[in-house]
Amino acid sequence: MQSLRVIGANGENYGVISREEAQNKANEAEKDLVLIAEEASPPVAKILDFNKFLYEERKKESAAKAKSKKSELKELRLSSTIGEGDLMQRVVRAKEFLAGNNRVKFNLKLRGREFMNPKLAFEKVNKVLAELSEVARVEEEPKIVNKSIIVVVLKK
Repeated sequence: MQSLRVIGANGENYGVISREEAQNKANEAEKDLVLIAEEASPPVAKILDFNKFLYEERKKESAAKAKSKKSELKELRLSSTIGEGDLMQRVVRAKEFLAGNNRVKFNLKLRGREFMNPKLAFEKVNKVLAELSEVARVEEEPKIVNKSIIVVVLKK
């Protein structure tokens, strides 16, 4: 015989009683006995309408899901020969994305002989990161992946 801490349908506390006695109280109230906190010592059970309980749980989950905005990953493409004005335009656009709580991925493709000397490309990426340093932090450090330099930043 296992004992449970039982809470009634209207919030009244029945204290620690046996499982059979709790089930009898639930049957008298024409409700279900639902185990709420199994890990507690003694376990906590509540007398309630189980279908209504499930409905309210789904409602809470959907409300929490609606409030939380998933951050998207926005991608901006660069090249190692990009001009200063175009680079600043990408920085401004990245700041807009970061203000919307999105992560930003910079993808700098290395074409042809650019791959032989990636130093210039890393300088461009570091310049972008320096411009974004006050509003963003680096999530993934710049790295070369398939002839591209990729870096991901997110809002501080």
